[in-house]
Amino acid sequence: MSELERVAPAFVEMAHRIVWGVTATVGADGRPRTRVLHPIWEWDGERLTGWIATSPRSPKAGDLAHQPEVSITYWAPDQDTCTVDAHAVWELELEQKRAGWARFAEGPPPVGYDPSIIPGWDGPESDAFGILRLEPRWLRVLPGTLLIRGEGELLTWRAG
Repeated sequence: MSELERVAPAFVEMAHRIVWGVTATVGADGRPRTRVLHPIWEWDGERLTGWIATSPRSPKAGDLAHQPEVSITYWAPDQDTCTVDAHAVWELELEQKRAGWARFAEGPPPVGYDPSIIPGWDGPESDAFGILRLEPRWLRVLPGTLLIRGEGELLTWRAG
């Protein structure tokens, strides 16, 4: 079993349980910026892919035009944390946006939601709606029990 095969399922389980992740980008001025987002992650047994529904008009779009990388950390009150560093790619063709819209509208609870609740997102055809595909480069899964009681295992993976 590869390291990714060990880490990715644990990452998806924890990220989807926590739901909200603090997401950092870096602007053209070199300064970091954070916001709270909730990606949907898909593990197909070989590849982990993340998806974020967001606006290509947002401040993060400007940051990603400069540096197409994100770092996302999830934290739960029991001290469970998981982090991903990923390359971000806009999916802005209509068919990609439709697939992304459906991915969130039909997504598993608690990460799935109706994208039309966001003002200005009337459907996948909206210019204000976009999808970011995340291609992980590094993962870390740290169960809170490891910090609190010394029980559990730190899982990490880095792309070759």
